[in-house]
Amino acid sequence: PALSYSWIFNNTTLHLGEDSRRFVSQATGNLYLAKVEPWDAGNYTCAVSSAEAQRQVWGTPTALSLRGDGVMGEYEPKIEVRFPETTHAAKGSSVTLECFALGK
Repeated sequence: PALSYSWIFNNTTLHLGEDSRRFVSQATGNLYLAKVEPWDAGNYTCAVSSAEAQRQVWGTPTALSLRGDGVMGEYEPKIEVRFPETTHAAKGSSVTLECFALGK
């Protein structure tokens, strides 16, 4: 069955359509933040919904805290691509491919 992913921030649903810094992959459920700001610190919980089962399940909250020393860690710039080898689509239909740039 088709699943839908959303994220809750400090017990409030994130409305990401209005926020170009954050994105939820509907393929993996992952939450991506393009640039972390001080107000992004808090607890994030993933919610998975199934319209067919008429059910929503919440995951365990994950805390995001900001480092005070400005060190970004071991992240090197890279392009994260998870395209399937072949993507089939009917003529005239829409296809969504996700590609993310990661790093400093």
